[in-house]
Amino acid sequence: MKRIAIAIDHLVGGGAEKVMLTLAQEFVAIGHEVHFLVMKDNADFIVPESIQVHTCFLGNDVKLLRRLRLGKAVRHLKACIDDIESRVGAFDLFISNLDLTNYLMVNVKVRSLCVVVHASVEEELRRHAKMGPFAYFKKLRAKKALNGQRLVTVSKGIADEILTKKRLHPASLQTIYNPFEFETIQMLAESENFDLPKEEYLIHIGRFVKQKRHDILFAAIAKMNQPIKVVLFCHKPKKAQALAREYNIEDRVIIKGFEINPFPWIKNAKALILSSDFEGLPTVLIESLICGTPVVSTDCPHGPKEILTGALTHYLVPRREPTLLAQKFDEVIVSPPDMSNIEILSKVKANGIAKQYLELAN
Repeated sequence: MKRIAIAIDHLVGGGAEKVMLTLAQEFVAIGHEVHFLVMKDNADFIVPESIQVHTCFLGNDVKLLRRLRLGKAVRHLKACIDDIESRVGAFDLFISNLDLTNYLMVNVKVRSLCVVVHASVEEELRRHAKMGPFAYFKKLRAKKALNGQRLVTVSKGIADEILTKKRLHPASLQTIYNPFEFETIQMLAESENFDLPKEEYLIHIGRFVKQKRHDILFAAIAKMNQPIKVVLFCHKPKKAQALAREYNIEDRVIIKGFEINPFPWIKNAKALILSSDFEGLPTVLIESLICGTPVVSTDCPHGPKEILTGALTHYLVPRREPTLLAQKFDEVIVSPPDMSNIEILSKVKANGIAKQYLELAN
């Protein structure tokens, strides 16, 4: 039995959080003990009782993170981990996720640490450079903290980027795809849901942030020929609604907030669509394929072209091309692809992914 700590910023509804919860549940299912070390007490996901959650920064301690007093934050986190290990025993493996947590965990210098890279390093830096020098150097500092670390990338595209650009110099680098529990997803997809639209629809699931390019998505919807509605799940529905008004498509979209079980919505959609500028290994694309629902996606760095292979590459579209995206939306409705024998699904089963992570503890 291994004792595993998964460190992450919080458990608010996002791709990295969802991936780590799936991984944690698989660790437990095969007989290991799992603890979440969350930096902040924010959560949308329900964590099973079999997984222990420790909030590392509470009350006034959160100010250490807000005010970037990271030296004190590192010392605080080290004391917190020392206290947890004194009560539950030493951890055999630490799995760290997201920039803030990665920076803290690297500087705490815990043993047997691996850091998961969930998205394109270069695209994130490029995005923050547009926000000004402070935002850029803050992001660069977080990325430089990965030097000398054991890195796990969630797609081969991210690993290739790190090796090619040579901005980072990890101690080791390997790709482990995100884990998916097929039976659970398919069971949840069959759940009764009385809120589902009675008419045909497309679906988009993603936080309302620049990376997801809702502006490109809405421009594409405005250019579609098929008069079909688009359901959106995002964490800022009011802002999404305001942007929809700007593109004069308010009557074409159904905008929802966070949904704990989106799978009936995915299963009953004509297709799931993604308009992002960059990703890592977009979870929703694989979840859609598991549900038997076709996908149209931008061919962004990184992940989509590793997911949509063979005949499915037909539904990859260059980034920032709303006209081409609209054409593929129309096409997938009229001529959906064959959804049998999808290559990626043989590579992302939770049990196999958990075993790959456990090898890092040896």
